[in-house]
Amino acid sequence: MLAYILRRLLYALPILIGVNLLTFALFFVVNTPDDMARLQLGVKHVTPEAIQKWKAERGYDRPLFWNPAAGGLQQLSDTIFFDKSARMFVGDFGQAEDGRDIAREITSRMGPSLAIALPTFVLGLFVTISLALILAFFRATALDFWGVVACVALMSISSLFYIIGGQYLVAKVWQLVPISGFGEGLGAWRFLVLPVLIGVVGGIGSSTRWYRTIFLEEVGKDYVRTARAKGLPETLVFFRHILKNAMIPILTGVVVVIPLLFMGSLLTESFFGIPGLGSYTIDAINAQDFAVVRSMVFIGSVLYIAGLILTDISYTLVDPRIRFE
Repeated sequence: MLAYILRRLLYALPILIGVNLLTFALFFVVNTPDDMARLQLGVKHVTPEAIQKWKAERGYDRPLFWNPAAGGLQQLSDTIFFDKSARMFVGDFGQAEDGRDIAREITSRMGPSLAIALPTFVLGLFVTISLALILAFFRATALDFWGVVACVALMSISSLFYIIGGQYLVAKVWQLVPISGFGEGLGAWRFLVLPVLIGVVGGIGSSTRWYRTIFLEEVGKDYVRTARAKGLPETLVFFRHILKNAMIPILTGVVVVIPLLFMGSLLTESFFGIPGLGSYTIDAINAQDFAVVRSMVFIGSVLYIAGLILTDISYTLVDPRIRFE
């Protein structure tokens, strides 16, 4: 197991380097340092001198990848790529355009993002798997038919409708919870109830249909027919055999998203005013803060690769027959 994890980590290194290079190239193909300076300075303050000063203050006055004027290793290190992108591999994300340390901002905003994402993930997983088991148990009945119809209807509605509708009905009309904002300590739960509820409801349609399909595929397999032939009741067949064997494909889609919970939700945090990583990314995009956007893309890549590794490891916990060679 340890050798397998080490191999996967070594395989992930060139992937991260490739993602970093591609992201860096895309940013500077779309916007040159001069374009970035014009966006930040504004139309009234754009002069050649102001552009050069802005680039010098932020380290954008150097070559992109190779500095022939420097000597030795500084030909690689004294470049924009090394200063803005390569340092991210050691956790140095630099500063945002407003002068704040990006790593410190990410650390402080991780808590609010997890406060929404974690209960939404756990509660949504419990609700959708339970509903999918019920629909699969009562397959080919009116309950199953209308349950699938309801899932398709829920899937067809935009997540913005759930957010705006929930804010209007629950927060404004019924006045049960605040419309937006975030609190500290135990008082923060009032601000989290509505975002979590909307996140769960918004994912019921697609997730329930997906899990129902997995359960129905297991229902027709030979080991299920054998279990029924031995006289086991249908409920025991579902919970002891079908649910256990269906966990492998379920884990494929579940474990891989666990590390990404740290990234937060872009729409939810923006609409509810939650100071998490999702709203931080949206604010950076609106402000044309490329340093923050590059950092968030890099962190997302690292977390996604970590999720893939966790998925492979989790297979052995569900099926002991799987071995890593």
